[in-house]
Amino acid sequence: MAETFADLIAAEDVLLFVNAAVTATGQREFRSEASAQRLSLDFLHEYVCVNYRPLYAATLALDINDHNAARIIETLLRGAGGAGAEEKRVEGRLIARRLAVLPPQRVYRLFRALRAARVNNRRTRAIMRDWLAARPDLGHDAVKYRRGLKTAARHAHLPLGAGTGSKEGAPGEVGDFLFAPGRRTKYRHPLLDAHRRAHYEQGALYELPFTVAEGFAVRHGVGREALVERIAPRMTRLERLRTQGSTGARTERTDGTERTDLTVMPLTRLALYVLSLPVDERVRRRAELTKALRAAARRTAGPYRGTWGRVAAVLDDSYSSTGSGEKRRRPLGTALACHFLLESLAAAGAYTAWWTSGAADPLLVRPWGPTPLGTRILDALEQAPERLVIVSDGWDNAPPGLAGEVLRVWRTRLDREGRTSVVHLNPVYDTDGFDVRRLAPSVPTAGIRDAEDLPALVEIAQFAEGRTGMAELREYLDRRVELFVEDDPFCYFPGEPVGVPDGPAREGRR
Repeated sequence: MAETFADLIAAEDVLLFVNAAVTATGQREFRSEASAQRLSLDFLHEYVCVNYRPLYAATLALDINDHNAARIIETLLRGAGGAGAEEKRVEGRLIARRLAVLPPQRVYRLFRALRAARVNNRRTRAIMRDWLAARPDLGHDAVKYRRGLKTAARHAHLPLGAGTGSKEGAPGEVGDFLFAPGRRTKYRHPLLDAHRRAHYEQGALYELPFTVAEGFAVRHGVGREALVERIAPRMTRLERLRTQGSTGARTERTDGTERTDLTVMPLTRLALYVLSLPVDERVRRRAELTKALRAAARRTAGPYRGTWGRVAAVLDDSYSSTGSGEKRRRPLGTALACHFLLESLAAAGAYTAWWTSGAADPLLVRPWGPTPLGTRILDALEQAPERLVIVSDGWDNAPPGLAGEVLRVWRTRLDREGRTSVVHLNPVYDTDGFDVRRLAPSVPTAGIRDAEDLPALVEIAQFAEGRTGMAELREYLDRRVELFVEDDPFCYFPGEPVGVPDGPAREGRR
């Protein structure tokens, strides 16, 4: 019995950390400051790494956010002495695979943190070397992420000045660009040469990435609207969306085609973009925005579309869903994205949504009012759904505690057979509890940041009911690790020769 109890405690510890790694980003929330979040995360990372290192590394295969993924990698590399040879091998594969899917700016930031912490063991240098070798164009990175690439090259002792170029450039150009910019009067790589010319030639700045061109535009006195208009073909979709709002640029070109195809945007990002628009613009573009949100939801649902039967959702649009200055409307954006995804997952015509404010039009929701979760849960349960999904920060306050009592009575008195599956998804990290806030002990709760992770989080939420031990959790994590690592045939232990082709083959895969 003591061993079983210990297993349950260990499983709860790991699940608590997973919830934190999904939701917490070390930034200010509606009810907590950034310093409190960072302190809470520091403790969790240290505690779980020391006590459950293999499981700590395995969370890299789960749908955790980029902030905590980078933090896990840094912690594993800083404490390499606490792992055996086989553990290091598994960790190396997980780290290599996770770095491959992280945004490059996040990876370069991680490399700078490793240098600041004086982490420079053989495994760290191998990880840096192999990740940089897999980059499709180091010339592009040298222009857009100059400081990060320069730091990584110095820290890992990479010979960029001898034989390292790019697809379009000559060997050694990247090294000269970073460490001896005055050595060459011209570069064969177009971006490197455009950066050189942009110091004195205004036209060259339109050949650069947008974030780099912004700095040169100020030097040449080019207005932001003029810059955006001319450099639009080189901008990413997200850059176009941001600049449309900040510069007042029109949504459509003169030939009537859209600047940005919203239907290919990620679901949660698209929901946040919709919420950033004024209400009158949302009304005017209702057909376009609704079509884009539903297309993104169908793409996210994939093979699970229409397979969840009758689904009811209770969605929190109370004032606390405002988020913070660093995470503006993030909780509400997650709820809106979940609304359209659940609509797609449910059987045709078998989905109902209940917003805490009583709103009937999801496109016009805004954060306001109290959080009457208990009342809305009663409304949803009256429909006798097969699944009830609650997306809320868990602060039930109208009246306080009603939601937990409703769920307790429903599970213990009215639905003992479990005909309705209930899960609570919380987009906000609670620093005081080192977890996301829960509504009732009988209802599984999981943290959520992006609606795209909803199906996987509903699956892992079953482990949070307190009836599953470490054996089941280990089996689940092992399965996720296997799928995560095998998804990329070029994922291997950094520094280990396994006969994987270098150069163009790996670059094509990346």
